[in-house]
Amino acid sequence: MTFDVEAGGTRRTIEVRPTHDRWAVTIDGRPMAASLRRVDGRWSLLFGADASLGAARSYEIAFEPQRGGEQIVHVDGRRVRVSFPDRVRRQQGDGAAGGPGARRVVAPMAGRIVKVLVKRGDAVVANQGLVVVEAMKMENELRATRNGTVASVEVAEGMSVEANTVLVVVE
Repeated sequence: MTFDVEAGGTRRTIEVRPTHDRWAVTIDGRPMAASLRRVDGRWSLLFGADASLGAARSYEIAFEPQRGGEQIVHVDGRRVRVSFPDRVRRQQGDGAAGGPGARRVVAPMAGRIVKVLVKRGDAVVANQGLVVVEAMKMENELRATRNGTVASVEVAEGMSVEANTVLVVVE
């Protein structure tokens, strides 16, 4: 899976592929290897330039979801604001977040639906959780970008989804 990430004013293209017990990661064309493990509610990330992770560096990672496709990622205690520009654009459709029209909430990358938090006809408010998707061993709660009513829920718990799959539509 490939996606764009913006952090610290720099936009990067990241490609991630699972390999046995690690991840093959390419950042702006530069190959790396990574291993990610959950430890006591946080994540331990080993990230290095070689496939054996012999020259790897260890980071403690924690995620703090924000509105509109952003996250605060705590890296060794330092806060880094990360956004997924393409994901925000897809969620918002053609108009602005507060404007009229349906908003499609899509999977930012391939994964598995862990929990569906709403059903058709539910009233939702901006930033309310709609669905939880597990991707790359991380759970991400996708949220409403504005107040509205759930027009449709296109997924069920346990389903596997591809990147850009429409999960929920809010009108």
